[in-house]
Amino acid sequence: MSNCLPASGIFHKVQGEEGAPPLVLVHGLFGSLENLGVIARQLANKFRVYSIDLPNHGRSRHVQTMTLASMADQVTEWLDEQGLSEVRYLGHSLGGKLGMELALMSPDRIRQLVVADISPIAYPPRHNDVFSAFAAVDLNQINGRSEADKIMAEHVGETAVRSFLLKNLVQDGTRYLWRMNLQGILTAYHHIIGANGLYSPFDKPTLFIKGELSPYIQADHWPEVTKRFPNASIKMIQGTEHWLHAEKPGIFAGIVERFLE
Repeated sequence: MSNCLPASGIFHKVQGEEGAPPLVLVHGLFGSLENLGVIARQLANKFRVYSIDLPNHGRSRHVQTMTLASMADQVTEWLDEQGLSEVRYLGHSLGGKLGMELALMSPDRIRQLVVADISPIAYPPRHNDVFSAFAAVDLNQINGRSEADKIMAEHVGETAVRSFLLKNLVQDGTRYLWRMNLQGILTAYHHIIGANGLYSPFDKPTLFIKGELSPYIQADHWPEVTKRFPNASIKMIQGTEHWLHAEKPGIFAGIVERFLE
C-alpha cells in the first residue's frame, strides 16, 4: 500500500459532493479513518469529507519521526496535494491534538477547528496496559483474532477496547501482522502525549466537545486552551466517555454540523 501513497504518505477517503465545503476528519491513537465512519457519512450530506489515517496508523506510511509538529507538516503537505488551501477540521483525541498543532502552526489552512475530547496539555502515560497487550501477542504463534483477544484480555479487560485495538490485526498470506507501526508509535509516545506548542494564538472559531464522564478535558485545562485558542467554546455530551462520537453519534454530528454552519 505504501508504494501507492502520495509523497505525504497520507492515506485518505473522500465522501460528499464536489464543491461542498471541505472538512477533514482525523481519528485517535491506535485507530484508523474507519473509526469516524458514521460521523463522516452524516456530515457528507453538507460537506466534502476527507477522512485520513494518521501517520503510522491504518494505511498511511510508517515513519520514524512522529511528533505533533512533524505530523502537522505531513498533513500540510497532504492538503497541498489535494489542492485544499483552507479546510474545516475535526479531530478526536490524538487527531484533535494534531488539529490544534496544525491550526497553531498554519492558521491560514484551518477555517474552523473542532477538537473532540482532548486538551492541549501534556498528559501522563495512560496506555501502558495497551502496549503490554500488544507486546504479549506473538504474531508467529496465533491462528486468528480470537486467540489474540484472549492474550490481550490479560492486560486490557474491556471487551470494546480490545475489539477496537484488534482492528489493527490483519492477515498477510499465512501470517498475521499489526497494520499500524506499533514500534514507531511506542517510540514517539512521549512526544504525542505532550503539550501543544505555544505559537501565536489561533483566533478563529474553535469548538471543544467533551464527554461528560471522560477525564481528558478538565476545568483546570481551560487556561491552556484559551491561551492558544482565545475564540474557543465548549460543548458537553451527557453520559459519554472518551468515545463520545461512537456512544452518541447523532448528537455528536449535530453539534459539529451546527458549529460549522
